[in-house]
Amino acid sequence: MQPNFKTALTLLAGIGLGALVVQAAHSQAKPPVYQILEIDMTNPEAYAKEYAPVVQPAIKAAGGRLIAGGKAVSIEGEAAKTRLVIQQWDSMEKLQAWISSAASKDARKIGDKYAKFRVLAVEGVAP
Repeated sequence: MQPNFKTALTLLAGIGLGALVVQAAHSQAKPPVYQILEIDMTNPEAYAKEYAPVVQPAIKAAGGRLIAGGKAVSIEGEAAKTRLVIQQWDSMEKLQAWISSAASKDARKIGDKYAKFRVLAVEGVAP
């Protein structure tokens, strides 16, 4: 075999192997988990001043990411009277770790003074 042909064949084999490894890694990746919060604020000013500045950095530090938040617009059915927030987490385990953490519980004590919460979680789907 000629040296250039060997080099080209080795290069192609490496590219093929690399593509297989990347494909396998992507197929094993878990989809994210989404936490959906319905928040009925009884005191929006105090909520914004005392709760939000405490909970938002703590969620970020725990690995959560804010995806959406605000007043929901009804497309069909009765309009929501609450604020909706969607957070993304890497796994259900990370979300549960956040929920059971001291930072979450401390922040929630503040939040419960100014709002009522309904909290849901749903696993994402693989792309």
